[in-house]
Order: sequence, then C-alpha cells, then structure tokens
Amino acid sequence: MSDLDPRALRDAFGRFMTGVTVVTTLGSDGQPVGFTANSFSSVSLDPPLLLVCPGKFLSSYQAFAACKRFCVSVLSEDQKAAANTFAGFKGDRFAQVPHIRDAHGVPLLTGAVAQFSCRTHQIVPAGDHALLIGEVTAFDQTEAAGLGYVGGQFFRPGQTQTLSMGA
Repeated sequence: MSDLDPRALRDAFGRFMTGVTVVTTLGSDGQPVGFTANSFSSVSLDPPLLLVCPGKFLSSYQAFAACKRFCVSVLSEDQKAAANTFAGFKGDRFAQVPHIRDAHGVPLLTGAVAQFSCRTHQIVPAGDHALLIGEVTAFDQTEAAGLGYVGGQFFRPGQTQTLSMGA
C-alpha cells in the first residue's frame, strides 16, 4: 500500500469511473450558482435521497452549505463544454449554458440525461468537503447516454479508444 501522498491518493480516487453532474442552487442574493461534480450518488429510495459533495474551496460553497433547495443535472455525453464551464469558467456560467428553472427557481441544465430537484435533507461537514444530502422532490430522465469521467479525462460510454490513466 502507498503512503497517503495527496496527489497519489487523488490519482487513485480518479481510477473510479463516474458520471458527470452539475449541481445548482440559488445564493442568498437569489443569483444562481453551480459547480461540476462527479461526487454524486443515490442514497435511498424511501425516502428518495441523493448525495453530492461540494468542496469548501468553491466560491459557491457557502450558498450550498446554507441552501434549502438544490438541483442536480446528470450530463449527457455531448455536454463536455457545460462540464468545463461549471468547473472553471469565472464569468456568468448560466449565460454560457442552456438551462431551465425548476418549480422553485433553481436552474437545471437543458439536455441533461437526468435532472433532480431536491429539498436539502442534511448537510454534514466532511474534511475539505461537505456531504449535501437531498430529498428528491421531482425528477426527469431521457434515454440518452451520460458523460463519463475517469483518470482526469471525460469519456463517452460508446468510446472505443483506450483511455490513458497516467502514471
């Protein structure tokens, strides 16, 4: 086993293939905020719960730490640009990416393969992140393929090229 070198640990975590989501909420000023996340999981069907993990380093962290509602958009295989926008673009992300609003005014990305509107169920501090658990109050889905992420790279489920996992 390796020592707990942070870079090596991050690389090891990155070997787990995930989907890609954009998580959104409204800030205290009513303005939408969002971030790209691959830390997403279903938690329970009864009650219907899901989990995302906003990092404390996010400029929008306080909005998520205090939110009463949030949404999760599971990105389609052709939404790599949206993932990159919400991962690093410093301007108005919502001006760059087509979206709609749920019944509570929280943005959902148009074209996502699944969309979840949530009421905050619990927020648990967890190291340099938080566990944001939401009760699903509404959802939608399509039959399209989702966008994947592994080893620091996006991939499409039907992709035939071999992904290099790096050293």
